[in-house]
Amino acid sequence: MHSRFISLAILASALMLPPALHADEHGGDAPMASIEMLTGACVACHGPGGASVGPATPSLAGLPAVYFIGAMLSYKHGQDLDAAEAEAASDPELEDVEVFARHGTIMDRIASGYTLDEIKAMAHYFADKPVFLATQEFDAELASTGEALHSDNCEKCHEEGGRSTIDDMVPLAGQWKYYLQYSLADFHGGARGMPKKMKSRLKEVMETEGEGGLTALINYYASQR
Repeated sequence: MHSRFISLAILASALMLPPALHADEHGGDAPMASIEMLTGACVACHGPGGASVGPATPSLAGLPAVYFIGAMLSYKHGQDLDAAEAEAASDPELEDVEVFARHGTIMDRIASGYTLDEIKAMAHYFADKPVFLATQEFDAELASTGEALHSDNCEKCHEEGGRSTIDDMVPLAGQWKYYLQYSLADFHGGARGMPKKMKSRLKEVMETEGEGGLTALINYYASQR
């Protein structure tokens, strides 16, 4: 099921990928495409307004702009994080943007088609949308365990049970379970970079609770409505 989903996502993304609008025929800057055109490739997989229909594609609605920009620059430059950081540093407005290694199968190709200004426009478009809380099945017992783990390890940054976007934190509540599962596996396996504080807390959960702790956290976030 997962491989079929990815294949469909690749096809949809390829069909919806907007043309690069970097310069006109006289060498000057071309007008930026409409936000609908810019986000066409995004909503093909991530849902209208960034509210994903799941199950393995994350919702973008309500993501902090600096997080979206950092993610897109990371995908755009692949493993060259120095280049990603340099592009972010070229804009004084982006001093809070952080880039981390990411494993891309589709997003690296999509992100490469956008300029920094286009990425910023998309970031603010999705940031202005309300956070989408997906309705999905969860294990109530595991969710209860996950709530305690969240309180001990995650709540200090991801406030309000993972709902808050204060201080540009990524909302975890209501995110799709399968996406969180794949992401945590990438974090733990080293395929995806993360802040030092998160790395420390994730290590603590793994050492004390093992994979079961991650599963409990995922069920807790899935339980949020």
